[in-house]
Amino acid sequence: MKHLTILFFALITWLSPLSARTIQGTVLSSFDSTAVAGASCKILLGDKLITGSQTATDGAFSLSTDLKSALTLEIGMTGYAATTIIIEAGSKSLNVGTVYLDEALNIDEVTVTANQVIHSKGRTIVYPSGADVKASSTSISLFQKLPLAGLEANPINRSLSIDGGAPMILINGVPSTIEDVQALLPKDIEKIEYSRVTPARYADKGTSGLINITLKKRSDGGQFYIWGRSALNTTFVDGNLRTSYHQGPSQFTLSYNPSWRNYKDVFDHTIESYIGDDFRVNLESRDRNPFNYHYHQMRMKYDYSPSTKTLFSATFTATPSYNNRRSYATTIDSELGSYNNTNKSKSKDFAPSLDLFLRQDFNDKNSLEVQVVGTLSSSDYRRDNNYFFDDDTEESYIMNVDSRRQSLISEVSYIHNFSDNTQLSGGYQNTVSHSTNTYLSSDYKPVLTENNNYVYARLGQAIGKVYLSASTGLKMFWINNGMNKRKFIRNISTVQASWRISPKWNIASAFMYSPAIPSLTSLTDYPQQTTPYLISNGNPNLKVAENCLVQLMPSFQYKKFNTSLLMNYRTIHNFVMSDVTYLGNKLFLSQSINARKSWMGWASLNMRISDIKGFGANVTVGATHSETMGNGWCHVLNSFEANFSVWWNKGPYTISYWRKIPGKYLSGTYVSKQENGDVLEFEYQPDKHWTLGLSWWYMFDKKGTRYPAWNYSQTNPMSIDRYIRNNSNMVVLSVTYNTNFGSIFRTGRRNLNNSDNGSSLLKM
Repeated sequence: MKHLTILFFALITWLSPLSARTIQGTVLSSFDSTAVAGASCKILLGDKLITGSQTATDGAFSLSTDLKSALTLEIGMTGYAATTIIIEAGSKSLNVGTVYLDEALNIDEVTVTANQVIHSKGRTIVYPSGADVKASSTSISLFQKLPLAGLEANPINRSLSIDGGAPMILINGVPSTIEDVQALLPKDIEKIEYSRVTPARYADKGTSGLINITLKKRSDGGQFYIWGRSALNTTFVDGNLRTSYHQGPSQFTLSYNPSWRNYKDVFDHTIESYIGDDFRVNLESRDRNPFNYHYHQMRMKYDYSPSTKTLFSATFTATPSYNNRRSYATTIDSELGSYNNTNKSKSKDFAPSLDLFLRQDFNDKNSLEVQVVGTLSSSDYRRDNNYFFDDDTEESYIMNVDSRRQSLISEVSYIHNFSDNTQLSGGYQNTVSHSTNTYLSSDYKPVLTENNNYVYARLGQAIGKVYLSASTGLKMFWINNGMNKRKFIRNISTVQASWRISPKWNIASAFMYSPAIPSLTSLTDYPQQTTPYLISNGNPNLKVAENCLVQLMPSFQYKKFNTSLLMNYRTIHNFVMSDVTYLGNKLFLSQSINARKSWMGWASLNMRISDIKGFGANVTVGATHSETMGNGWCHVLNSFEANFSVWWNKGPYTISYWRKIPGKYLSGTYVSKQENGDVLEFEYQPDKHWTLGLSWWYMFDKKGTRYPAWNYSQTNPMSIDRYIRNNSNMVVLSVTYNTNFGSIFRTGRRNLNNSDNGSSLLKM
């Protein structure tokens, strides 16, 4: 019996480590990559210490725990800034790889995280390094420094794009806007999950890729944040003001985001022809196109989380906006002689929305989300195009229309985790809308309705170091635009694979099929004459464009260096393009049509290095080959593009330079060039609250922002040289102020920042 007891306890002792979860890694100094011996390593569940140890002489550590829930790994050492890494829920052991500790900085309230890049379940997860956070005064400037291939962070427009398209943005898992990202402080960002493939749940929204930002959790308290910038040599103002407060289970947030432009030196030089069977006219015009706009986004949000398993959110958003554009042109016309024309257009838009959301986690394996968004929008549009001829005659083309729209968006999503390696998710989305357009110059008052349904399912499976996922969805779209009814039923599917070969190497691939269903606006059938020769209209006979995309992306990381190569091939059947046809009687029709085929192959290389004695650089170069084919024509385009950021930080001073070398894009017969831009910026942080910035935009560029374009159409060939001289050599001042009263609580689940931005109005 004694021997059996000893054997029993020995068996228990031997089996315990087999069921434990091991977290291990190596700690090195970011200064010289030497091992940090004796560093404190702790596993925490919330604020509770679970286990801890110290690193060995080679910097290695290993911690074990039986807990399968999400944990926090905290690493600290005297003389170094503490590092925090979030360990996601699961039962498998985890090697976090090499963790670099930065030298300690005497900056209060700045949390320094590891310079960690992890490839997990088809996504790239980045924990921003302390050096990158310290050198960034805004979230956009932080994104410029991250090793996220395909992502472009534009400091001029304060925008984020993935492979040229607007990404799906989530904050703590919640669909959010770029304005929400702009209001974030870099030090509040815990990690960023990134993918160049849009998840199945959002594949119906027309976005490109995914950015999911996780914020750090804090206890009760509040925050006040204000940011603004303005140019000294032109009317240019942007701002962001946000305040939040959390107490117990409740959190309140108020935000205001204004923007104002008033540009007068905007110029166009256009050379074009209209060519019909029995008629041809050549035109050359030089225009001055001043414009001004201002908008004011206001948001009130309330989050209520009585437990970690339940969250209710309510968000009210209102964004009144005003746009005023004018054009003063002198035209040399081979048919009508020389004449002047003026074009004036105004629009006033307002779209308040209420967003309600409920999430319930039943257990560690099952969760349900329900969301309802209601929007009431109004748009008043006025357009007056006048032509003054030498014989004192005059012609006017007027478009005055009021649009009113009501919409309701509903969504139910369910997630089930069979295990750490297998996950199944599915859901249903529905959008119904009712729009009324009142054309004031006629008796036409159509009522337009749409009913968009999308049901999807996704299965993800990890097999060793390989992760596979497949998703499919059914989109059912019914519209009635007053004169025509259309019904579309299409599939949306994606297959992904990711192989984490080693801590240094990863390779990912994807295949996506995503049909582009025509919008309610593009199907509107209401012809309107806009010039002496041109009539514009929608096309109720548009077909669905069939998109297929194949991706392959190997990536490599070593210490502070990251690089990746992306190779893409895309084909589009029935692709949609703008076309001009001859109607007869010296009139031409402009509308969207389906051309035969378009294909594009492109490759881009991204390289990033950071924290080399305060210096960092992020460079992307790419090349594209495009071909478009229609009935009797084919066009080919080769293009090169690049963008890069370099920065250097020393104490409270940061100097950075960003430049974009724009590429060209081919759409049918039309070629356009991306927006150019460069920014040299100097920033100074006198204390933990203030950041002062001075920047120089479009350096040594007399034309400022330029938008050249060409059209190789046989009916309407043209070239356009458009530029905004107000932007040339801009000197911009910026200021940021933030303060905390107590600490800020941010739920790790959902906020809710959605609104309907659909439209039924075709504006010429």
